[in-house]
Amino acid sequence: RFHGEGYQEGLAEGSHAGMAEGRMCGAVHGARIGSEIGCYLGFALTWHCLLQKYTDEKNSKKIKALDSLIGMIQKFPYEDPTYDKLQEDLERIRGKFKQVCSMLNIQSDFRIGTERSSLTF
Repeated sequence: RFHGEGYQEGLAEGSHAGMAEGRMCGAVHGARIGSEIGCYLGFALTWHCLLQKYTDEKNSKKIKALDSLIGMIQKFPYEDPTYDKLQEDLERIRGKFKQVCSMLNIQSDFRIGTERSSLTF
């Protein structure tokens, strides 16, 4: 009887602790993705504004790539954590960001530190 009661109490406590830990982990992971996507969007919008002043063919290719990146970010499903292609879309955005950085001759390095955020370009 004591074994059964102890098992039930342990199961209930473990389930409760697991839910709290899962929520915390999800919130942290979501914040990291949000920070990364926000950085990409700010980067793309800034460069888009800067390059609009110049209308040569080289810059039009860069602007098209930036438009593509901005469009991908705007279509990203922020509100749906159950979206089955979330990781695939995130990888596509990361790839497009690297492509844009290459076109702009900018070294891309996105890092989130454990103590504080640090973005380096």
